[in-house]
Amino acid sequence: MKRIFIAIAALVAVVQIADAQVKSAADAKKAVESAQAATANPKKAAKPATWIKLGGAYMDAYNSPFGNGWVGATKQDLTFIMGNVKPTSTETVTLAGETFSKEVYSTMNYYFDANGALRFIEVTKPVYEDALDQALAAYEKAKEIDVAGKKSKDIDAGIKNVAAKYLDCGMTSYMLNDLADASICFEKSADASASAPVPVVDTMAIYNAGFTAWIGQDYKRSEPFFLRCIDLNYVDNGEVYAKLADVYMNLADTTAAKNVLEKGFSAYPQCNNIIIGLINYYISSGEDPNRLFELLAEAKNLDPNNASLYYVEGDIHKKLGHFDEAVASYKKASEINPEYEFGYIGLGILYYDKAVEIQDAAAKEFDDKKYEQLMTEFESTLENAIEPFEKAFNSTKDNQIKTSIAEYLKNIYFRFRDRGPEYQEAYEKYNSIMTNGL
Repeated sequence: MKRIFIAIAALVAVVQIADAQVKSAADAKKAVESAQAATANPKKAAKPATWIKLGGAYMDAYNSPFGNGWVGATKQDLTFIMGNVKPTSTETVTLAGETFSKEVYSTMNYYFDANGALRFIEVTKPVYEDALDQALAAYEKAKEIDVAGKKSKDIDAGIKNVAAKYLDCGMTSYMLNDLADASICFEKSADASASAPVPVVDTMAIYNAGFTAWIGQDYKRSEPFFLRCIDLNYVDNGEVYAKLADVYMNLADTTAAKNVLEKGFSAYPQCNNIIIGLINYYISSGEDPNRLFELLAEAKNLDPNNASLYYVEGDIHKKLGHFDEAVASYKKASEINPEYEFGYIGLGILYYDKAVEIQDAAAKEFDDKKYEQLMTEFESTLENAIEPFEKAFNSTKDNQIKTSIAEYLKNIYFRFRDRGPEYQEAYEKYNSIMTNGL
């Protein structure tokens, strides 16, 4: 399954355009050695420009193995720019749920997506293993010396360039499933951004450092990053609370998990993963699940006309097996706001799923009388789903939601198509939507 970042689009948008003239490894190394020699001279070492030059030399050395390719380039672009430089081999690989064409070169591998665009570059022969670390250290030394701030603009640009490259490194490691390295790179990116003369709190990098550690099951490492995201209010509509609670559950700190979930629920009662986390907690701990409804009651007292809170209440009842209570809650959501499609959707799915459950029970029943009773109950329950689904279909303005509802209605009307022409017409209507679109 493809893994997703909160800010995956922003990460992919980090364009790694190579300089017009990329230095060879030998030239890049000579430039670094020359810049290092200058720092050994006491007079030159006292000047910020000397360290800025060293930082730039390390950045050139870092960029050298990438060749002339850049993220977003097409194969046609690179054919023109790279001339006679050809890959030594090409293969198809699957990474993070996506298929790529991998082109192997002497110092790097290029990965092209299905559209033929270069998505990321894997360096296989770096000039220096720690080029970014060394570049950052050089720029930070320049910042330390530049007391008057005369070179702060150049230093700021240099450090932020390093931060962007760390971000690229993190994305590449993530795609290659090296989650430990990805987390380290994202952390370094965040730290670099924060150390610039004009510091930036890069919430995306902080989150991704925690996220990659979390999916790599390094729960102890992911904890402080998620905590910082919450402090910075970078929580993805509550999802960070759910992830942090999962961290604590895996660290066997159930009290911390419960507290995080309850705090998250108070702020984001519609977050499904928080709800699931709370339900799982109360079921596994044996504690009274009515605490869920106490929390929800507090939210409703603060916002009594919020239909979505009653929808959430219906979902909780459904997950706990409280069918009648779920019906009442979904209906209340629609009563408060007749244009809120999710109240209808929740009720329709509740009836539909219940009907499927009854049908499954009937399929296992050998007693003819009981079988007939179950099938009568099945059809009655399934029919109850029609009205809320129809109301949801007519009220929603989201075509994707309409299509999902249409699939339910197509299946229901197919079952009842022999009852009369209106049922057949309804089946044909929704079947056409599923076949031809809206």
